[in-house]
Amino acid sequence: MALKKPGSTEGRENFITPVINLASAPGERAAWDRSRFTVYLWAAAELIFVTNAWQVSSKVRVAVLRLFGADIGPGVVFRPRTRVKFPWKLHIGADSWIGEGVWFHNQDHIYIGHDVVVSQESFLTTGSHAHRVDMRLLTRPIHVHSGAWITSRCIVLGGANIGRSALLQPMTVVAGDVKANAIVRGPQAEFVAFRFRVKEGNE
Repeated sequence: MALKKPGSTEGRENFITPVINLASAPGERAAWDRSRFTVYLWAAAELIFVTNAWQVSSKVRVAVLRLFGADIGPGVVFRPRTRVKFPWKLHIGADSWIGEGVWFHNQDHIYIGHDVVVSQESFLTTGSHAHRVDMRLLTRPIHVHSGAWITSRCIVLGGANIGRSALLQPMTVVAGDVKANAIVRGPQAEFVAFRFRVKEGNE
């Protein structure tokens, strides 16, 4: 009995794998929620005051983000080389630390609690595409609860809900829920251990 070769089209000769015409895909401006002028002005301000490694003052960075609508609590540290797609969709609680090179690609809202650490080069993105239909933009918010630590080079996708004081080990990918106090790792955010010892019945 002859085996089919990988990728064989036997039995489906009339099937042609479709290709979505990206030229006619719906644009992403529906996610802007601001005028073109504001978006372009923010792009310039981000380059000068936020992403710029030469701009060393966290207070200046936070002030500019607030000026463009970011909801940032007191005591937040925002390191250089960070990127924020839309500051008016960013919410960060008091005393949180945002590490160097963090990228908030927030076409939808990102909510971060107080005393949260987002470490170097981590990427939080709320956007995806209707990949089976017309590649239109799809967005879902991200929630990171108080006390959580997203360590270096993690990826957090739209719809993620990271529980109170959870810890993501380096290069973890999160697409769903992470329970409070859990340590997770890897591309499937597998549970490793509890971060803190707690009494039964406490969160």
